[in-house]
Amino acid sequence: MTPSSGPRDEAATASRLSHDVVIVGAGFAGLNLLRRLRERDFTVVLLEASDDIGGIWNTNRYPGARVDTEGALYQFTDKELWEGWDYSQLFPDSAEIRAYFDYVDSKLDLRKDCRFNTLVTAAEFDATTDSWRGETEAGEALTARFLVMATGTTVTPYQPDFAGMDRYRGTLVHTACWSDDIELADRRVAVIGTGASGVQIIQSAGPIAKTLTVFQRTPNLALPMYQQDFDEAARAEIKRGLPDRYAMVPKTFGGIDYQFEPGNALDATPAEREDLYDALWAKGGFKFWMGNYADTMADPQANAYAYEFWKKQVRRQITDPAKVELLAPTVAPHPFGAKRPSLQQNYFQVMCRHNVEIVPVKENPIQEFTERGIRTADGVEREFDLIILATGYDNNTGAMNAIDIRNADGRRLKDKWAGGVNNYLGTFTNDFPNFSFLYGPQSPGGFSNGPTSAELHGGCLAEFFEFLRDESISRFESTEEADLAWTASIEEIIGDMLFSKVDSWFNAGNIPGKHRQQLQYPGGIPTYLEHWAAERASGYSTGLVLGSPIREP
Repeated sequence: MTPSSGPRDEAATASRLSHDVVIVGAGFAGLNLLRRLRERDFTVVLLEASDDIGGIWNTNRYPGARVDTEGALYQFTDKELWEGWDYSQLFPDSAEIRAYFDYVDSKLDLRKDCRFNTLVTAAEFDATTDSWRGETEAGEALTARFLVMATGTTVTPYQPDFAGMDRYRGTLVHTACWSDDIELADRRVAVIGTGASGVQIIQSAGPIAKTLTVFQRTPNLALPMYQQDFDEAARAEIKRGLPDRYAMVPKTFGGIDYQFEPGNALDATPAEREDLYDALWAKGGFKFWMGNYADTMADPQANAYAYEFWKKQVRRQITDPAKVELLAPTVAPHPFGAKRPSLQQNYFQVMCRHNVEIVPVKENPIQEFTERGIRTADGVEREFDLIILATGYDNNTGAMNAIDIRNADGRRLKDKWAGGVNNYLGTFTNDFPNFSFLYGPQSPGGFSNGPTSAELHGGCLAEFFEFLRDESISRFESTEEADLAWTASIEEIIGDMLFSKVDSWFNAGNIPGKHRQQLQYPGGIPTYLEHWAAERASGYSTGLVLGSPIREP
């Protein structure tokens, strides 16, 4: 499909469009774009399937759910917002993130342009009007010039299809579908999965459950969180430093306020490496990952040095000799950091409690669910009152694929991407005009601080929409060549990094049968913004094709 070849009469079309832009998703990305487009006098509506703003933080309510980025950076960077807000902890929990969204709305009145409990089920492009028609589960139809998916990377829960799941008579819940009436105390609890949500709920369940059985496929190479509660003086000190920290975030790989260490681990002496590792470990958070030597995620030997240090530190926390190899194995289960590490507060101590059992499912797989619990391959049946699926999400494309998105020829986006995602700038895809997406596949979101990525990415898209309006252009799409080149550049970058050596949600390896490819842009925030700047400087003509200007009525 190509952009429209000639001018069209806009008056009749405009009268039929309900909005200039429809945004799907009310997390950081959707709300930021809503705000930026309202500031530019676009008519916008935001559709959200859940009952409020907040994105995943409105639905992530399982015990222990919290961010893995310091709260000071886990917010919008506008002074009018941050100067009136303080988090109570270094790493806020989900309830406080929801309170933050309430605060943002009190300042910006974003909810007035949102429709909640509105599940978008289908959308189709109309080439005769250069517009999108969306349909909701309730049967409502909306039309708009531009459709933007801001559905994020972690929306669609992944539930493995274990045999006999329908037979189980206890409570079965995915962490993404948690209900406040679920009790952990004094119950026989199973947790399947030890990713980020698994680590967090294990820390909450272990001390209060009667028994906790953890079905672990891969040890989590978790890093220390070093949680802190803030008093008034600490909050004031943090606020004084925010302007400098916010000035730094667009300049760093991960959109945070620190960068990889200059130099390589292989060029350092053992004493120099140990000194840096000690310093990074003492700081906590992701600094041992994203503040480490530049070659840590590229060179196997440099990575091995980092893993050996991690193992040494973690084994000091493991008090049960029988669990040492399960939690901090002699041989790394995968390159350190190739799967996004989790942050832990007392995870390893909890896993060593007498009431906690670890079942290594690679050696002893789950055979089936029974009426009373789970039977493993060794024939042992364990009985549970509650089974928690901490099995993650169909990341990156899952939320968009759940919607029947079609171009003017009736081709589904899901079908186009079935054999691999190709898009341009993690934002546009050929043959789907006037369609874009934020914080999704082939964008830098997964390798960066979420709000930073969402804010910067959304700013670029808002500027583009403003350009189209100023130039009276009603239609755009990326070229196939640009899509393929963007994908090729991602594969070239990741080919020199250790992320490609392990299955993870970065590359769809966490979903059986899904096409495996790198689905997050690994070049870092500054390089990503440079690509947008080059596209802007060309008049958006490098990787995009723009339709002819519309004729004013």
